[in-house]
Amino acid sequence: MAKSKTIFFCKECGYESAKWMGQCPGCREWNTFVEEPVAKKTVSAGGISGIGGAKKAEPRRLSEVDTNEDERMLTGIQEFDRVLGGGIVVGSLVLVGGDPGIGKSTLLLQMCREMSERKCQVLYVSGEESLRQIKMRAERLGVKDGNLLLLSETNLEAIEGAIDSVKPGIVVIDSIQTMYREDISASPGSVSQVRETTSTLMRIAKGMGITIFIVGHVTKEGVVAGPRVLEHMVDTVLYFEGENTASYRVLRAVKNRFGSTNEIGVFEMRGDGLREVANPSEFMLQGKPEDEPGSVVAASIEGTRPILVEVQALICQTNFNMPRRTAAGTDYNRVNLLMAVLEKRIGVQLAGCDAYINVAGGMRVSEPALDLAIVFAILSSYRNRPVDGKTLVFGEVGLTGEVRAVNLAETRVAEAAKMGYTACILPESNRENIKNPKIKLIGVKNVKELFRLLGN
Repeated sequence: MAKSKTIFFCKECGYESAKWMGQCPGCREWNTFVEEPVAKKTVSAGGISGIGGAKKAEPRRLSEVDTNEDERMLTGIQEFDRVLGGGIVVGSLVLVGGDPGIGKSTLLLQMCREMSERKCQVLYVSGEESLRQIKMRAERLGVKDGNLLLLSETNLEAIEGAIDSVKPGIVVIDSIQTMYREDISASPGSVSQVRETTSTLMRIAKGMGITIFIVGHVTKEGVVAGPRVLEHMVDTVLYFEGENTASYRVLRAVKNRFGSTNEIGVFEMRGDGLREVANPSEFMLQGKPEDEPGSVVAASIEGTRPILVEVQALICQTNFNMPRRTAAGTDYNRVNLLMAVLEKRIGVQLAGCDAYINVAGGMRVSEPALDLAIVFAILSSYRNRPVDGKTLVFGEVGLTGEVRAVNLAETRVAEAAKMGYTACILPESNRENIKNPKIKLIGVKNVKELFRLLGN
């Protein structure tokens, strides 16, 4: 018998090689090559716009391409629509990733409920649960027997036949790691299977105008399992994030061909499913301590939405030769940089202190506008003097100690006023450009002026 041919794939980027290599030439990662059988090449009879078949491709002028607004469908879940860029784009391929048990299947099943009630035919394909298990979960979420069809199958050829006969408007594949094609000898979840099944689903979505949602497991590093080329093939990549000990969940877009990648959706996990959080600021500030040193409220921007978060700092004398520094919810290196600025520009002796910085609630904020709040929280904890609970702080801090302007300052101030805050500490350059503020604005030019606000 002829020996089956194998090839080596990079798990990160999908780079192919005839032999094993320690470092991938494509993504420069180490020890990512795996050996798998070569997939049989098949020629599609149809293809996308005639690709792969005998049909001749006809180029069209840019002005002749129609982009009507009715090509988007609203899911009925406003937070979901926000992240997608205003709704579902017909014929798109969406990848939803997240940790096990975070709520990916729950979110998509709730979306199926809303779409089926809007007279849209929905096909939910599960390779991990039986039809009875799906129904039990659907009853808990209040899904009614409407235009929602269920299928428990892992064979992609059988799924493709079901899609062709039913012709639904939306298809959910849960999950891509369980699907397989018979013409590929590799096991389900392998690089070959994940890449080829996603390619087939893409052809179905584009050729038949069906929106397909793919659920993807994530690795311990927090990225979707399988080759990174999987993320390049789809139109939109969504990550469902959250702490297992917290009730809230954040849906974030890391790739979106039809909208912004800066928007987030906030949900709360309950016994009857996910509930939208219309006011994330109020949700994130629940349980904030009053008149405690080291607690400061900052204004962050996620896409176009302002969200108020609590920044906490704990500064204490170290008992070790090397002081301990930790940061949760923000960049660790950025915290070290800001502490060095305080030592150099103000003379605050932090070299012998342990520093613990935390963005309460489990939110992760990486924008520079959080700098001023981190600095103020550190100074408040170091001097053991509380900050007024009705004062908001935001601004970027440079290496020379200057406080630089940030974008959307007026939006941040408006959110603070809506939440009942009476004062706002912000960069002086931003204060000059805000007209008719509803709260007191305190402009600062450098960290020395911020230090004086705590008093002597």
